[in-house]
Amino acid sequence: MPSQTGANRIGVVSKKLQNIGMDQEAIEADFLKYLCHTLGREISSEDYYLFRALSYTTRDRLMTHWKRTWTAYNQGKLKKAYYLSMEFLIGRSLTNNLLNLGIEDETKQALYALGLDLEQIEESERDAGLGNGGLGRLAACFMDSCATLQLPVMGYGLRYEYGMFRQQIQNGYQVEEPDHWLGFGPYPWEVQRGEYTQVVKFGGQSRQYVDPVDGHLIAHWEHAEVVLAVPYDVPIPGYKNGTVNTLRLWWAMAKEGFDLSEFNAGSYHQAVSEKSQAENITRVLYPNDSSENGKELRLKQQYFLVSASLQDVVQQWSDRHSSFDDFAEYNAFQLNDTHPSLAVAELMRLLVDKEGLDWDKAWQITTQTMAYTNHTLLPEALEKWPKDLFLRLLPRPLEIIYEINRRFLTEVAMRWPADTERQRRMSIVDEHDNICMAYLAIVGSHSVNGVAELHSTLLKDGLFNDFYQLWPEKFNNKTNGVTQRRWLAGCNPELRALLKQQIGEEWITRLTDLKQIEPLADNQDFREQWYQVKQHNKKRLADLVLHETGVILPLNSMFDVQVKRIHEYKRQLLNVLHVIHLYSRIKRGDADNWTNRAVLFGGKAAPGYAMAKQIIKLINNVAQVVNNDPQVGDRLKVVFIPNYRVSAMEVICPGTDLSEQISTAGKEASGTGNMKFMMNGALTIGTLDGANVEILDAVGKDNFFLFGLKTPEVEELRQHYNPQSYIDQSYDLQAVMGLLNSGHFNQFEPGIFDEIIHSIQSPNDPWMTLADFQSYVEVQAQAAQAYQNRDDWVRKSIINTARSGIFSTDRTMAQYNEDIWKLKPIELDGVEIQC
Repeated sequence: MPSQTGANRIGVVSKKLQNIGMDQEAIEADFLKYLCHTLGREISSEDYYLFRALSYTTRDRLMTHWKRTWTAYNQGKLKKAYYLSMEFLIGRSLTNNLLNLGIEDETKQALYALGLDLEQIEESERDAGLGNGGLGRLAACFMDSCATLQLPVMGYGLRYEYGMFRQQIQNGYQVEEPDHWLGFGPYPWEVQRGEYTQVVKFGGQSRQYVDPVDGHLIAHWEHAEVVLAVPYDVPIPGYKNGTVNTLRLWWAMAKEGFDLSEFNAGSYHQAVSEKSQAENITRVLYPNDSSENGKELRLKQQYFLVSASLQDVVQQWSDRHSSFDDFAEYNAFQLNDTHPSLAVAELMRLLVDKEGLDWDKAWQITTQTMAYTNHTLLPEALEKWPKDLFLRLLPRPLEIIYEINRRFLTEVAMRWPADTERQRRMSIVDEHDNICMAYLAIVGSHSVNGVAELHSTLLKDGLFNDFYQLWPEKFNNKTNGVTQRRWLAGCNPELRALLKQQIGEEWITRLTDLKQIEPLADNQDFREQWYQVKQHNKKRLADLVLHETGVILPLNSMFDVQVKRIHEYKRQLLNVLHVIHLYSRIKRGDADNWTNRAVLFGGKAAPGYAMAKQIIKLINNVAQVVNNDPQVGDRLKVVFIPNYRVSAMEVICPGTDLSEQISTAGKEASGTGNMKFMMNGALTIGTLDGANVEILDAVGKDNFFLFGLKTPEVEELRQHYNPQSYIDQSYDLQAVMGLLNSGHFNQFEPGIFDEIIHSIQSPNDPWMTLADFQSYVEVQAQAAQAYQNRDDWVRKSIINTARSGIFSTDRTMAQYNEDIWKLKPIELDGVEIQC
């Protein structure tokens, strides 16, 4: 302990350090200090070192706020929420952190004074490989909004060493390369917190006996493999409010990393095998689970996340409180999709086995604290794990799940006596001895929400109808959103400047303020400024495409974009059929009153998803033919942008004219790309699916290109779907299928697209691609015609942005908090911290 004099001195110095300068001069000095004295480099060094120096400079300015936030959250009893997610697709952090700290201009000026360019330095940051698609990006947006709303929410995820993969395109095929995003030096935004390391068990046996003293049943999980979960914390700043929340990422490490005796005996591989096996848990995001080893690793990842996270929360609670009587009053857990469902069983294990609570009390706490968000309508994505795999890896959690299920089925039987078929449908353990993780989440949670109005309705009426009948009060909707800090203010600086000039910048925290620009849609000068901003953004996008693919996109083309995970239900295939239709029209001389179009695709296919990879190949082959046909010229360009990622989307969405949201109705839960495009002034062409329903409601049918079957029509048609009838009735479709069947796009690769052709012509095609083809073609023609009227298109673009206010995650998070978490925003004024 320091003396009183020492303590006083610490206080004085601490206050000086906390008053870190946010001005140009202070930023410039700290940047040079880190560059020269920490990294040993100079101004002429590679951008990588300039980025690291600037990151450390920025992180210093986050740290005081971060400490103050942590202190405020832990100095008394305060209800907190914990967001458990297998993905946090945060992308790059430098730009967003400068924006939220409010020091963009000062930093830009400091670097300019040194002859450096901020944008160039920002480009050298690698995207964090912590997620794959919409699920992870949504989680990142949620964290940003919670900090901006000053809600005490902590994120928990995994610190993957490798992202999903870096996508290369070779001869039109997807080629996966390791995304070793941590392989270029330490991640500058993270801080290791070794004092919070947790122990996670796998394997072994569960042994139960009766305590001879009080007669309670005691369970011991014995002879298990032990893996250490080491936390790395990442700061998540709110927008100019001093709040910095925490994203805690767990990294797997062996308890004993190196066996010296094995090494000395010459068994070099064996000496590090335990370390290697442990670290495999957080080695790769989404291992290919088509093999048994892949399934085992995936289940390990899920349990590793929930066990480490819940132990962390429970330990911090027990360190400060003598009982768990009011634990549920001060803690809330949100399960981001089905992956963290094991949290239900794990919290029961911790409360019953480690804390000694009786089952009923522990179950009351668990069900009062857990809440489950479902993100998919696809049954195959709800995750079922074989009992044998569970027994081998997680014997004690499996026992708990069986007991949960036994008690639950008793409740079902009481509600519906003798209805054994319903009991079979609702059982957490199905007739094939698989553990149904979504059912575990529903049974163990007090709230179950979908992520768009249509999605939530379909959950209640279809997928989870039995559970809805049992517990209608549990089910609710929370329509997704995106954070406007990154997806408008950050990624579209030209539009941000125009908006600031007209309505100020309050919209950055209150997106509904964008409604103020709607009257300006009738102002010719404003429309011209809007058009120039869009053209500037299209130039940025065209430059990206040229760099990535070598294809030149004419800026007078309509930029027609579909970027998202490659999956049959998202129907990239329908889009490429339309591209073939346009090509066919040009080749047969039907190009009067033509609208030039550049069609952009992007997205990754899961390594084990053969059909999705074939679709990528088809897109690239079609692009090769179209782009090299002199008769086509600038009328039509097609590109597949490789390695789709957050930083690419930050260029893509501001430069898009037409946003493709064309999933089979009833299959997309929500979508968030549709919101990013809308927010940046793109018009949507889409089915009545997911959040498209709410986008259409917001912008009106005159500003949205709607086509295709509705959900009830899809289900009705499924009983008698005949794709050949659509081919027979449509000359356009006959021409498209003729080109495909003739091998026009694979002249020297015979038969490679036979599987695709067969799938879309099959009566069993669940995505009903051909049923929507003619409607899609007709509405695409309307969009092309509308684009020719520049003034009217710009007016529609302005209206889309103006009415995007409801799609902010600030609104989404406020609803989660009001209906589920019930947290109080925490003001940080007056919170004292010391070094």
